[in-house]
Amino acid sequence: MKYATRINSFLRTDSNIFHAFQKIGEIDGVDYVDLNYPEHFSHSNVETIKNELEKNGLQCNAINLRFRNEYINGEFGNKDRAISEKAVELCKEAADVCRKLDGRQMIIWLGFDGFDYSFQIDYVSYWNRLVEAFRQVCDDSQVPVSIEYKPYEERVHAFIDSFGTTVSMLQDVNRENLGVTLDFCHMLMKKENPAMAAAWLLERGKLFNVHLNDGEGSTDDGLMVGTVNLWKTVEIMYYLKKYDFQGVIYFDTFPKREPAVEECAANIRMCRKIEKMIDSYGVDRISEVIAQNDGIAVSTMMTDLL
Repeated sequence: MKYATRINSFLRTDSNIFHAFQKIGEIDGVDYVDLNYPEHFSHSNVETIKNELEKNGLQCNAINLRFRNEYINGEFGNKDRAISEKAVELCKEAADVCRKLDGRQMIIWLGFDGFDYSFQIDYVSYWNRLVEAFRQVCDDSQVPVSIEYKPYEERVHAFIDSFGTTVSMLQDVNRENLGVTLDFCHMLMKKENPAMAAAWLLERGKLFNVHLNDGEGSTDDGLMVGTVNLWKTVEIMYYLKKYDFQGVIYFDTFPKREPAVEECAANIRMCRKIEKMIDSYGVDRISEVIAQNDGIAVSTMMTDLL
């Protein structure tokens, strides 16, 4: 498996992004990073960032869009047409940066597209504005575009809030280069089974990226991988192996009291342990257990894995 980590975890105690690259580059098993646009490009140009990544043995996995300030009432769906058009243009800029950094994709999380109150938006026209915006971005970006959904936060109700809503958006936009980023915590918040969504998307070639983390399910906790929902983590990793996922697993975790280097290393250890468990037991044997649709067989497999 290929792994990336969250740069902002390393900027809490030192705001110099190049120092973060250096620390990340020294962690065994992490070869990729995701960069936020325009956040991480406010003090350095693309060429400088590319050189610093290469110097530390790192590659760009994805460019994550970060909409701030004027977008608080919505990005693509904003009723102010000038703001929604500006959001689309920001994505096109990010796509250009992604190409220059040889990034694998651009990830779009529309944190402000949604509503807080009943009667606040017209749901059909809002949906149509998002569809048209994604079509523009996909047609002009010339890079894979990935939707990251989240049920709430920043809004009380996000508009693209679930696996089902995201799949419906994929179908309506109908562009080959549009796929999905699954965030483990976001799926827990929506009471979804992460492995089910992963399997469906992998079968159709639409899983572009995975954000791995953990949490209790009410908020975006960003806890270390496998520390709360171990078996759900094992299950999604099984499907990534079964379908030979060639994308990058991104540690979207939020170490607030833990040192970032050690926290990232812990995520790597956990993932490698889970990989070893699956490989030792065998993907085919796990598939045979699943085919039985038998809870006792599953429990027996779990004890064997332990």
